[in-house]
Amino acid sequence: MKSLNLTKPHLIAMVGIPGAGKSYFAEHFASTFNALIINSERLRKELFKSPSFSKSEDIVLTKITNYMLAQFLKTGQTIIYIGQTNSRTDRALITKKANDASYEPLFVWVQTEPATAQKRATKPIDKSLALNIEQFNDKLKKFKAPNNTEKTVVISGKHTHASQTKIVLKHLATPCKSTTDQKTNIRQSDNNILIR
Repeated sequence: MKSLNLTKPHLIAMVGIPGAGKSYFAEHFASTFNALIINSERLRKELFKSPSFSKSEDIVLTKITNYMLAQFLKTGQTIIYIGQTNSRTDRALITKKANDASYEPLFVWVQTEPATAQKRATKPIDKSLALNIEQFNDKLKKFKAPNNTEKTVVISGKHTHASQTKIVLKHLATPCKSTTDQKTNIRQSDNNILIR
């Protein structure tokens, strides 16, 4: 496993509609770079034998993910977060928490057209996490896309993990450039990718 060493720890928060591919990217990225991950859908599966995707279930998951996030932010390690990021208000709160803990927030917006996302969300590999059409449509209506003021990188939910990762790593390397126009130095060894 490689580790992701950045000059400043990042909170990488996944954004997108259900079935876009947020968990797919996040799980692979975290595994590749041995990063900490908070995945509310994985928690849903562990906590509820037959998830209902109800408001009360979402409230419990939000409380747990917020607690986990507060604890993980104490580590100084890069964190991948799959949780409540559907609204601009949600993302503003995450940004504030990251900034307060001296983390650099980055939203990774996984874009997939609704028809493909609906197929994935209503017939996932793990049947216990399947939404019905009404639940999918409700979540789709509530989703608010990131705007220009939010630090966001866009990846396609249909691309390979390798191409998605390349886009995110390029974006992570860009803020490390200094105002004196020094080149970003990316060095890869057997165990680490260092971005300076």
